[in-house]
Amino acid sequence: MTDFAQRLCLRGLFRRLGPGFVTGAADDDPSGIATYSQAGAQAGFGLLWTVVLTWPMMVAVQSVSARIGRVTGRGLAASMIQVFPRPVVTVLVALLFFANTINIGADLSAMGAAAKLVTGGNQHLFTLLFALGSLLLVVLVPYHRYVGVLKWLTFSLFAYVGVVFTVHIDWRSVAIGALLPRFELTGESLTLIVAIFGTTISPYLFFWQSSQEVEDEEADPDAAPLFDHPEQASRELNRIGWETWVGMGISNLVAFFIILTTAVTLNASGHTDIQTSEQAAAALKPIAGDWAFLLFSLGIVGTGLLAVPVLAGSAAYAVGEVRGWRTGLERKPAEAKAFYAIIALAILLGIAVDLSPLDPIKALIWSAVLNGVITVPIMVALMIVASHREQMGVFVATRGQRVGGWLTVAMMTAASVAMFATI
Repeated sequence: MTDFAQRLCLRGLFRRLGPGFVTGAADDDPSGIATYSQAGAQAGFGLLWTVVLTWPMMVAVQSVSARIGRVTGRGLAASMIQVFPRPVVTVLVALLFFANTINIGADLSAMGAAAKLVTGGNQHLFTLLFALGSLLLVVLVPYHRYVGVLKWLTFSLFAYVGVVFTVHIDWRSVAIGALLPRFELTGESLTLIVAIFGTTISPYLFFWQSSQEVEDEEADPDAAPLFDHPEQASRELNRIGWETWVGMGISNLVAFFIILTTAVTLNASGHTDIQTSEQAAAALKPIAGDWAFLLFSLGIVGTGLLAVPVLAGSAAYAVGEVRGWRTGLERKPAEAKAFYAIIALAILLGIAVDLSPLDPIKALIWSAVLNGVITVPIMVALMIVASHREQMGVFVATRGQRVGGWLTVAMMTAASVAMFATI
């Protein structure tokens, strides 16, 4: 195959990476970067096992979420309404909206702090500009075009991978940290584990991937819900499977190297508690030198611009489906006014987090902890819907998905309970 043909194949593959890939990219948002950086600084290689463990856990729950959307032709909240009493789903959606708003605010605040690192300008002004810019882009630009650009920005995170070429690494210790789970039974350690679980397996990703499968299906005149057209199942479920493995794999690979980078830089030099964006950016100093702050800022801003619409959009999908509104980022605002109003509300409320006394890095980590706690009841509902034959027909979650999903529920429940028992 010629170089030109290879480039065409790679370009075509990149274009075909849809909901699963975008969901994985959005998972490495500023909250994730901050949480993984704190894990490496605080525990060295000791918590590498968490992102190895969460890869199959993510694949299980995200493939189930995508499966629900593709089989039923409905988003996750709309499918939950068919199985649970409306008040129960309303409470779950309210938890999602609250967590997403806090997460949006923490992400925007971190984006403002990252811009300040490079320019020296006013952080709050940058935060406000990023908030309004994100809102205008969501409203004015069709999401498929918007995300097509932002997917490339997320590759700035692979700078963390470059650390393996610049500093000495004890690979035996890395292997032990990655393969042998170990942690201290302290409130600080368990809170960090819940934060890692929460920023990696976040409830907004469930609603997002499910709704994006519906949007993709509705945009394709030859596609239809698998419940009504089972002949399409083999191709579509296979696509969901490999796409989710790839998307979540890339997400966790980046997370692994963020922890590794901060372990061999910050932790090794005695900096075990990240308090500011400057300290987080310093982890890139060995590879980026004086450009470290710029590279860190590009990663924060790029992933933030990708994650904020996903966070706000997933909340709007969930609220809109419960209320029976027209939803969809491919719709014009005049066609889905209430849907876009929820997006605007979530983003604007998020600005309040920037005005709080909490440091952006701490806000990011605590938003991850919040996600880790509220994920549990939402995952329980997700797994029940995925096993509901009246809703899913012959396409109920596979045995592997059910085992993986319920194990994920058990692990995250145990981590949350242990955290509350020790703090």
